[in-house]
Order: sequence, then structure tokens, then C-alpha cells
Amino acid sequence: MMNQVPARAPSAVRLFAPVAQRLLRVGLPQGPNALITIRGRKSGEPRTTGVTVLEAGGRRWVMGTFGDTNWVRNLRAAGDATLTVGRRTEQVRAVELVGDDRTAFFRDVLGPYVRRMWIAPVLLRVLGATEILDDPASAGEDRPVFELRRTSPPKEAA
Repeated sequence: MMNQVPARAPSAVRLFAPVAQRLLRVGLPQGPNALITIRGRKSGEPRTTGVTVLEAGGRRWVMGTFGDTNWVRNLRAAGDATLTVGRRTEQVRAVELVGDDRTAFFRDVLGPYVRRMWIAPVLLRVLGATEILDDPASAGEDRPVFELRRTSPPKEAA
């Protein structure tokens, strides 16, 4: 069950996030990272944050690594977002995975992806997320996952 109070990322992540977002805004590639812009659920104003987009088998997902954060709540409420990778933007529809689908994501998609990265065990310990590999069902209990489906062709920024 998701928390009622928005979760917060660890302080090291909150400290680095603005730097990473600036680098993403100027188009500097950062692996699977992208910017997602979502309409605020209360203000209606666009809110942009950096996320990791996992791509496998022609499908894409974003995960609320730190739980029910504000960007997760906004995406859940809005359903649609703008994804920016480098100078390319596209409109996407976010479909939240639930139950067995979310567990399957952690077991069959994220687990194998993370295991291929040599630094993964260290990163998971730092992020307090070792259960992603050890217990996919538990990992999915407090980590929302959204599949992103393209709703318009990508556009290059001028």
C-alpha cells in the first residue's frame, strides 16, 4: 500500500538532482536518465523532474524508486506527461502497474537489467533498495511503476 504522505529521496539524491536536471536540460546524456514534465495535481502548473527510463523489449517504464513522491502523485493524477531526452521531446501516457504486473516488472525486467550493471549492488545499498534484487514482491509494495506509451511522435527541439 502506498504511503499517504509523499516520500522523500535520500539527502544525497536531493542534493545531486538539481545538477543532474540542469545537465539533462542542456542535452548532456546521462545514460537512461530523462526529464519528465507533468501537470501538478494541485497547481495545474508543469513540474519537471529527472527520472530513469528503463527500456526493454520495445517497452518503457519509470519507477518511483523512493515511493510515493510528488512527481509520482502528479503522474498518477495527470496520466499524461512530456518526456525529454536530449533535444527530443514526446508526449506519453503513463499506465500504472499494479499487483502481479508490478512484481513481474521487478523480477523480469528491472532485476535482469540491474544485474548487468557492475555498480548495481553498490548503488542499491546506497539507495536502500537491495530488495529490488532479493525480493521483487516486497520491492514493488512501496515503489510505483508506470509504463510509458507514446501518444505523439518525438519532436526535435529547435
